[in-house]
Amino acid sequence: MPATVVIGAQWGDEGKGKVVDLLAERSDVVARYQGGNNAGHTIVTGDEVYKLHLIPSGILYPGTTCVIGNGTVIDPGVLRAEIDGLDERGVDISGLRISANAHLIMPYHITLDGTSEMTLGQFSIGTTGRGIGPCYEDKAARVGIRVQDLFDESILVRKLEVALEFKNAIMTRIYDLEPMDAGAIAAEILAHAERLRPFVVDTGLLIADALEGDGHVLFEGAQGTMLDIDHGTYPFVTSSNPIAGAACTGLGVGPTRIDSVLGVSKAYTTRVGEGPFPTELGGDEGRQMQERGHEFGTTTGRQRRCGWIDLVALRYAARLSGMTQLALTKLDVLSGFERLRLCVGYRRRSGKVIDEFPLHQSTFHAAQPVYEDLPGWDEDIAGVTTLDELPAAARAYVDRIHQSVGVPITLIGTGQGRHEVIDQIEI
Repeated sequence: MPATVVIGAQWGDEGKGKVVDLLAERSDVVARYQGGNNAGHTIVTGDEVYKLHLIPSGILYPGTTCVIGNGTVIDPGVLRAEIDGLDERGVDISGLRISANAHLIMPYHITLDGTSEMTLGQFSIGTTGRGIGPCYEDKAARVGIRVQDLFDESILVRKLEVALEFKNAIMTRIYDLEPMDAGAIAAEILAHAERLRPFVVDTGLLIADALEGDGHVLFEGAQGTMLDIDHGTYPFVTSSNPIAGAACTGLGVGPTRIDSVLGVSKAYTTRVGEGPFPTELGGDEGRQMQERGHEFGTTTGRQRRCGWIDLVALRYAARLSGMTQLALTKLDVLSGFERLRLCVGYRRRSGKVIDEFPLHQSTFHAAQPVYEDLPGWDEDIAGVTTLDELPAAARAYVDRIHQSVGVPITLIGTGQGRHEVIDQIEI
């Protein structure tokens, strides 16, 4: 069974949910390999809008197995609410599977996340405050709570007591907060155990068995390449690895099982939270992108910063994940711009122009974009489904992106709806 990894090629929010949704229609298994409910997918199908935070969007297709892998971190209350919400709307959730080895976000993770961000002040990273980072910290420190611990109360309480010895010291002595009680936290999260129990399996074995079959397996990441903790714009990054290689560790599969990597990029660039953003726009052009693109986070509702497409960063993303194809979303948002700008290089403080992503963060923070300009188009291309319907200027814009990145463009998004795409193409 062939396996495809779908990754975000920018700073997240590229429209991966819609792309995964389209591919899930043709897949047998859709598996999420990292991140937590700091990410979100919005799926529009007819008059229905689904906002998913942990469950892969393949859940909207009956018969598709949807996996939350060991590399994710799960807030049990949020996951239960998402399961119940889909169930109440008549969505078949029987295909959901949850790794027993995935780590759980505890109340103290959320408290520490928000408090530490406030303490950082002007040096804050811009986290979502949902406890994702502190949960990954505990995973690395080997004091984390895993899904399987929900089903052994004595082990759960003991692990919580060990974790809270240190957490309570931080909360009381550094942040002047009230200490938390292991028994109370155990009772809170055990309330979700029986609801989640039917979905918990050995997901690594499940995926291995699926890969031996005749269908298709889809691996999806959260956030985007430029938020990767190792390769992104550190420290303004997430706490895990969104790049394609992390699918192997986050799901328990070998790298030889991956057949293709589909990167997803907007036709422009957005970023949520703090951190450098060379092509960021202010003024009317930035507001136009934001309003036309509905650039507000699915999970947080936070306003997204908008700017021209950054081809230097996009080439970097293609290299890091070994992209074999590229999906370009929200091309319709650019209708009406008289001039379109593409960042093809960065100018350093010295005046030297570079066309590869810089090694040092200080170089990137101070980088000035070097632009190549192309004419825009006035035609409304919302809902266009064939290349022939695109204005010549829109096609030239897409062709220039392909030429720069060097990866075939196999999908172009032209609207919010599920099937408002130009699909089954290769540019």
